[in-house]
Amino acid sequence: MRDELLDETKIAFITCVNSDDWYSECRLYLESLLIPEGMTAEFIPVRGAASMCAGYNLGQEKSNARYKVYLHQDTLVVNKNLVQDLRNIFAEDTIGAVGVIGCRSLPRSGVWWDGLRTYGRVLHACEPESVVDSHCREPEGAYQEVEAVDGLFIATQHDIRWREDIFTGWHLYDTSMCKEMQRAGYKVVVPNQEQDFWCIHCPKEKPLAYEYKGYQKAFIREYGRELNPEV
Repeated sequence: MRDELLDETKIAFITCVNSDDWYSECRLYLESLLIPEGMTAEFIPVRGAASMCAGYNLGQEKSNARYKVYLHQDTLVVNKNLVQDLRNIFAEDTIGAVGVIGCRSLPRSGVWWDGLRTYGRVLHACEPESVVDSHCREPEGAYQEVEAVDGLFIATQHDIRWREDIFTGWHLYDTSMCKEMQRAGYKVVVPNQEQDFWCIHCPKEKPLAYEYKGYQKAFIREYGRELNPEV
């Protein structure tokens, strides 16, 4: 949707859902957020999506909210002031997307966690009684510009199509969106979370999916010439 048609008084939370139990928990946290006066929040679950990109495009089409948050069903947002914090960051129109953890420069592999300088913070609760505080570098100011962020949480203020033509599964869609934002002239940033973290992520521990390598090759074919890895 064109920027001039987006409603600055709305924020939409878009989630691909295949577990109603997880989504109910995610939604509980979202409905507890403080919504600034004059703003409204809408919740858009997408069920039966063919891929993460396809699902997120469907969600994007359903909302005219200026601010959209794309998050996993197992991401719990604990920062009560999230909406105002996002508005403060998005006051700079050149910022297109905000994530909670990512890397300053993508390596040649295209995998953000292989980068030399990673920024951000997220609590990982992979097991019921095991919580790991994944705390990377903190931005020196309110936020740090990065090349890519993790897809557990990505907030935007400009609508860019997710590349469902290339990423037809569940991997590399997030890094692709970051590159698409940069192609459109927008920055991707990670906020300062030194005082407190924004999200708890509760993924199941599992080996990297077999399909990942195929999408990694597709990513490098599409964006490889635009990477400037740190050495």
